[in-house]
Amino acid sequence: MLRLRACGGTVPASVPAVVWARLARRASSTAYGAATVAAASSASFGLEELAAERKGLAKVVLKKGKTQIFRDGSPMVYSGAVDRIIGRPPPKSGDVVLVADGTEKSIGWGLYNSVSVFCVRLMQLEEEARRDPTCALNMERLLEARISSAVDLRRSLGLPSANTNAYRLINSEGDRLSGLIVDIFADVAVIASSAAWVEKYREEIQILVSKVNGINHIRWRPSADILKEEGLDISEQMEHASSCSTVKVMENGIVYLVSLEGQKTGFYADQRENRHFISLLSKDQRVLDICCYSGGFALHAAKGGADNVIGIDSSGSALDLANENIILNELNPGRISFVKGDATAFMKGAISKNELWDLVILDPPKLAPRKKVLQSASGMYRSLNALAMQVVKPGGLLMTCSCSGAMTQSGMFLKTIQGAASMAGKKVTILRQAGAACDHPIDPAYPEGQYLSNYLLRVA
Repeated sequence: MLRLRACGGTVPASVPAVVWARLARRASSTAYGAATVAAASSASFGLEELAAERKGLAKVVLKKGKTQIFRDGSPMVYSGAVDRIIGRPPPKSGDVVLVADGTEKSIGWGLYNSVSVFCVRLMQLEEEARRDPTCALNMERLLEARISSAVDLRRSLGLPSANTNAYRLINSEGDRLSGLIVDIFADVAVIASSAAWVEKYREEIQILVSKVNGINHIRWRPSADILKEEGLDISEQMEHASSCSTVKVMENGIVYLVSLEGQKTGFYADQRENRHFISLLSKDQRVLDICCYSGGFALHAAKGGADNVIGIDSSGSALDLANENIILNELNPGRISFVKGDATAFMKGAISKNELWDLVILDPPKLAPRKKVLQSASGMYRSLNALAMQVVKPGGLLMTCSCSGAMTQSGMFLKTIQGAASMAGKKVTILRQAGAACDHPIDPAYPEGQYLSNYLLRVA
C-alpha cells in the first residue's frame, strides 16, 4: 500500500539530515504556524483576516474584467492580467502573495514571480481557504496536503501494483502543484522542476516525497531552459542525484531498464495504457515501432504474441536499453529486434522495397514545443504520417501519436492526419482516440496541461 511514512520514519540516504533539521526548525517557528493556528480556530476567517497575521504580505491586484478566469480555477496569473501590486517592499520571486480583484477583494493566494510571464501561480482560492483554513497562506502545509492527496489518488487507481511500479505521482497543474512533476520508478523518485517556487521549496518537496512508502532514492532534475525564463540560472548547480544511474521497473508485467539520465524523467509513463492496448492487438502480427526509444511499444507487442517486431530509433543509447530489455524479458531475439536509423529514411527504404506491416506505431519526439513553430511542425507530422501509412498493409492498423501540447491543444492533429492520408493516397478510419494514462490528471481550468494525442487508425 502506498502512503506517506509516519513522522520519524527512515530517511532515504539521498535526503541529508540537515534538510530534515531545517524543516523541523521551520515547523516549530512561530512565524511558520501563526496564520494557520489562527485560521484553524475559526473557519469563518477569510484570507484578508489571515493576512493580517503576516507582516509584509503583498497583494497582486488584477485588472478589471480579468478576474473570472482565475475565480474559475485557472492557476496561472499572467502578467498582462495584473493592474498593480500593493506592498512595500515589493514581493520577491517565490514569496506568498494575495491575489485580488479590481476592488482589492482577495480571490486567492499564490506564489509570486517578478520575472516570469506568469506573475503568480495560484495555490488556493478564497472559498477553499474558508472551507479548509489549515493550509491558507502556508506553502509547507499546502505541499504536504497536495502530495498526500496525490498519493491517495494513485492508490485509488491501483498504483503501484504487483505488475506496475512505474507511474506519475505528481502531474503539475493536474495535481494543483504547477511546475512540479514527480515520476516513480520502483524505489526511485525523479523530481522534475520547472518553476522558481519549486526550487525555493526543494528541500521540503524532497522530504515529503521521500516519506512515500517504498521510496529509497531521490533524483532532482531541473528544467534549466524553463527555469531561466523564471529568472533562475541553475547551469552551475549540481544535480541532486541518487547514486544509481539506471533502475529496473515493471509496467504491465514487462521489465524495463530505465536510464535516470535519459529523456525527460527517464521513461514515458504517459503511454502505459496505450502500450497495453497494443499488446492486445499484436498476436501473430508483424509490428513496426517507429521512434521506439527504449522499446516501450515494441516489447508490449512481443509480449502480446507478435510474430515479428522491429523497433527503429536514431538514439544509440536508447537502443542499448531496448536490447537490454529483450534480455530482461527473456524474449526471442529472432522475433524482436531494434535498428538504429532515421525514421524517414527507414520508411522510404521500406516503401521502395514494398515492405508492409500489419501494425505500425509512430510516436515521434515533440516536434512543436511552442505555438510559433506549429505550422512547420504540422508539415513534419504530415510527412511522417504519410510515410507510415504507406508501410501499413491494406486494412492494417496505425497508432499515431503527438506529444506536442501546441499540436494537441490547437486541434490540428486530426486535420494533419487527414492531410497525410490524402498525401499518401490512403483512406483512414479512427478506431480509438486516447491521451495520457490516468495517473496524468488534467485540470479542466487549465486545458494547456493536455499534451498527448494518440489515435488508432485503420488504413485502407
